[in-house]
Amino acid sequence: MKKLSLIGSTGSIGRQALEVSEEGLCSVRAMAAGKNAALMEEQARKYRPRLACLFDEKAAGELRARLRDTSVQVVAGLPGLDEVIAEGDMILNAATGIAGLRPTLMAIAQKKPLALANKESLVTAGHLVTAEAKKHRVPILPVDSEHSAVFQCLAAGRKNEVERLILTASGGPFFGWTKEQLRDVTPEQALRHPNWKMGPRVTVDSATMMNKGFEIMEAAWLFDTPEEKVDVLVHRQSVIHSMVLFRDGSILAQLAPPDMKMPIRHAIGWPERAAANDPRLDLSQAGALTFAKADEDVFPAMRLCRKAMNEGGNRGAVVNGADEAAVHLFLQGKIGFPDICRLAEQAYEQIPYVKEPDLEQIMESDRMARGYVMQSAGRILEP
Repeated sequence: MKKLSLIGSTGSIGRQALEVSEEGLCSVRAMAAGKNAALMEEQARKYRPRLACLFDEKAAGELRARLRDTSVQVVAGLPGLDEVIAEGDMILNAATGIAGLRPTLMAIAQKKPLALANKESLVTAGHLVTAEAKKHRVPILPVDSEHSAVFQCLAAGRKNEVERLILTASGGPFFGWTKEQLRDVTPEQALRHPNWKMGPRVTVDSATMMNKGFEIMEAAWLFDTPEEKVDVLVHRQSVIHSMVLFRDGSILAQLAPPDMKMPIRHAIGWPERAAANDPRLDLSQAGALTFAKADEDVFPAMRLCRKAMNEGGNRGAVVNGADEAAVHLFLQGKIGFPDICRLAEQAYEQIPYVKEPDLEQIMESDRMARGYVMQSAGRILEP
């Protein structure tokens, strides 16, 4: 049984990873999150890790008081996170946003196999993460359903036999809508994803298709593939999670019900394929499987992410930071739905380009992009 250190335990992927651990595939030896002391207490009492870490010092103090009657040791901040990483045989990074970048680099530095659900690590700093992983010979195991699907399909051939990667997208709640229709979209509408239950930011990013743009970047870094060889097809049923086209014309696809526990389980169990009692996909009941090209004119976020991937440097950090800030403002009702991508595009043009950024320059680019969006949003709100 693997000893797992779980980062981001209180988020959507983290909670599902804990449920997977109940199947006996792993034991959760340590867990970390941001500042949700109440939920962390509940998780710690149920799963009894040796270590529980909250990055926020004040919240960690509260958690320490809550768990004083248990054997769970509470730690805090980056030093505590380092202890959490040291505790496991494997690290699952399910942190949300750029906050997951440092844990990714810390796990690689400790030479621990990394199951990665934090796409921002690669979107913002793919050049650093992949270089460090290669240096320390650390496998990065994808947890996103699309990248897990590609990872599984690639096992059928050699790298030089791959012609294209094909990521599928549900299209979100607004597939087929016009630009004019998108002007009046509300947060409530954007949060109604047709197939997946996810956190608020990634759900809105799915609605704008920004999430798929980030997944293009993630796939390019994970599988060392040029961006132009990563395609996207809208597949409304979310039965095929992604495909690989090989040079002989064969297309291999991974099919499964839309359930994040499957890619979580596959990453934790790798290189073996763990047994599961989940309901099987009944293709006789699946109905028609449809495919369509993504409309990058109505949903320009993918085009922006491709541009950021090609230009490199700090561009991914700028787009991600601007998008995260804009989504936050949209969910507060302070900007419109089309403003999310528009503000990200403006930040891309305004924030200075850094060709080979180090970690601190990436974090500074993120801060600058967020600041730009907040100032621009203020101008939008002025009477």
